[in-house]
Amino acid sequence: MKLHLGREDGQASANQLLRDDAKFAAQKIAFFQYLTVAVFLFLITGFWDLQIRNPEVYQERALENSVKSIPVLAPRGKILDRDGRVIVDNHDSFTLYLSRENLKMEHLRPIAEGLNIDYDGLVARVRRFQSRGAPQYQPIAIKEELTPGELAFVDSHKDANTFPELEVVHVQHRLYPRDGLAAHVIGYVGEVSEAELSTPEFANFHQGDVIGKDGIERQYNDQLMGVDGQRRVEVDSYGNERHVLDDKEAIPGKNLQLTIDLDLQAVAELTLENRRGAVVALDPRTGEVLAMVSRPAFDPNLFAGRIRSKDWKDLVDNPAHPLMNRAIQAQQAPGSTFKPIMLLAGLETGAIDDNFHISCPGGATFYGHFYKCWGKHGTVGLHEGLVHSCDTFFYNVGNRMDIDDIAHYAEMVGYGHKTGIDLPHEAEGVVPSRRWKIRTQHEKWFAGENISVAIGQGATTVTPIQMASAIGGIAIGGMWFQPHLVPEVHLLPARRGEVNLENVAKVISGMYGVVNEPGGTGWRARLPGIDVCGKTGSAQLVSNSAIKAGFKVAEDMKDNAWFVGFAPRDNPEIVVAAFFENGVHGQLAAPIVRDVLKAYFDKKARLAQPQPQIAHVPTDLLHQPPTLPVSSAAVNQ
Repeated sequence: MKLHLGREDGQASANQLLRDDAKFAAQKIAFFQYLTVAVFLFLITGFWDLQIRNPEVYQERALENSVKSIPVLAPRGKILDRDGRVIVDNHDSFTLYLSRENLKMEHLRPIAEGLNIDYDGLVARVRRFQSRGAPQYQPIAIKEELTPGELAFVDSHKDANTFPELEVVHVQHRLYPRDGLAAHVIGYVGEVSEAELSTPEFANFHQGDVIGKDGIERQYNDQLMGVDGQRRVEVDSYGNERHVLDDKEAIPGKNLQLTIDLDLQAVAELTLENRRGAVVALDPRTGEVLAMVSRPAFDPNLFAGRIRSKDWKDLVDNPAHPLMNRAIQAQQAPGSTFKPIMLLAGLETGAIDDNFHISCPGGATFYGHFYKCWGKHGTVGLHEGLVHSCDTFFYNVGNRMDIDDIAHYAEMVGYGHKTGIDLPHEAEGVVPSRRWKIRTQHEKWFAGENISVAIGQGATTVTPIQMASAIGGIAIGGMWFQPHLVPEVHLLPARRGEVNLENVAKVISGMYGVVNEPGGTGWRARLPGIDVCGKTGSAQLVSNSAIKAGFKVAEDMKDNAWFVGFAPRDNPEIVVAAFFENGVHGQLAAPIVRDVLKAYFDKKARLAQPQPQIAHVPTDLLHQPPTLPVSSAAVNQ
């Protein structure tokens, strides 16, 4: 009985286990079924989102993995002279960019080593772009003017498995004249700086953009700059282009024609060779700048890409200041070139008249101080005072005048104010007056200070462009036109001075005598057949009292030499001012002006000569086929 019950219990346990196993298996199957359904539903949902709901988003993300944005840089406009000759052009070259869409920072070191680029500088440049928030599609230029060897390196390493961020772009870089010809007029281009990006003028630019940095390039940057384009191309896994998706062409910048005459510019450059100084030639009838030179100059081609740190340091540390445009920035005492303005002011105010004469024994004493004259001129009147540049005569003129009257006429001719020439960073010089001294030195004006001002010394300073404009305005009868380098520029109306034309004629007569009469200080400016008028000037940098006390005058402290001249005497066409830094005597600056005047009138005479005529060919002959000669062999046949 017990055995029977045991068997029944065993069978019951076995049946229970079988039922438990089946139930467990069913649960497992159900679990996997639900899991399968869940995965399927997840995949279906993702497919729906990918293909139907937001296909554009995912398509764009997919394209990003195979599309490159390549900049198409717009070439800057050419700069031409007044006759249409090219001064500044562009030349083809290749620039290496880093595509920020594929950029990996760990690639920068091997790229820098392979292309001989400073690694720290490269990293700093990349981080600068990132910190400025430049658009992601905007690549980073890292090297210009690639050599064939560098192009080969890039070509062999730009595949997707090496450096996919490398991109070579064909660009047109600036090509400037050699030897610094017109360098200060033209200026140069360069990459916009962080400081410039913070100014309103460049608010719409981005890090890496190339802009005009100085000269005409800066002044007319908006006109010379074009509009960059962009190419979007699909590439394969090796970085090779498969096809173009989008091609936005660049719009080139506009050409710019200047008033500069290259022939006069070249001559003016030669006159200052191995010298420091400036030359400015103007047409006084219009204010057009015919030539402008500043020496020493620099090579703008150094800036065409990105200037090297060493080259920049050499320019900045050069004691001769080659980056300074002396034509519009050198503020120097005008010396005796100020005497025509003093003579006009004295006549206009009635301080002197035609009967005014003085005796020059070699100087004169005023307010207990002896002021030396450079010579002993005896009895001197208006005309002789200017022709012989007698300091004693003009000491007396200054002593008879009020400083504010002197300042009035100096400002009338344009001194003490910017001329408004269309170049950046023009200086305005100084015209001393009572108000000026109170404002700058908090002192009253002393009458004895008139004496130095009367001969263009003391606090008076002018720039070469101011001097050319001032004397040019006197030469044409008391009218001053705004100097300019671009004909189409918006100009201020001409200023007419309230002056007696008879007094102006007396000044012009004296300036004619300076060049053409015996004893005239500017005789070296004479030109056969041309009535040249002018005025010499020597401006001291060290006072006579200091020299008398034993001060040793260094080379860079010798007197500056000036000469300003115009021609012809009647109806002047050109005025030229020459500043010869540490040239000592104004007589030595006179040949500089003479050579520029000669070049102007030689060219005018050459252009006035009849030009050879080309023989006229009848139109019907142009369209007739040529008649071929018949050979003797053909005749015999």
